[in-house]
Amino acid sequence: QVQLLESGGGSVQAGGSLRLSCAASGSIFRINSMGWYRQTPGQQRELVARATETGVTNYADSVKGRFTVSRDNAENMVYLQMNSLQPDDAAVYYCNAEVRPNSWSRAAFNYWGQGTQVTVSS
Repeated sequence: QVQLLESGGGSVQAGGSLRLSCAASGSIFRINSMGWYRQTPGQQRELVARATETGVTNYADSVKGRFTVSRDNAENMVYLQMNSLQPDDAAVYYCNAEVRPNSWSRAAFNYWGQGTQVTVSS
């Protein structure tokens, strides 16, 4: 089993910045991919940004140039630096990780954090 613990959400004015952190713990051999999704009431959860173990990243078009995702593979952590925040960025942000629990199988499993609220006031 794997646990994801997020931190760093909060309230900020438009134009401000926040940094989210997520720490993975438990039965982890390797984390193939780790990143962030967000969800607002009545909407589907959407990808914000994610990074592979080798550092390949992808971003939602709406956050390109403003958000940066990064990983610390040694510590099983992922970060999301969010700059120039806008009211449309307000959501619950969820950490996600695709985890290989052992070395003898390529099977990987998907895990979610509990979510952290980001509020942006105009």
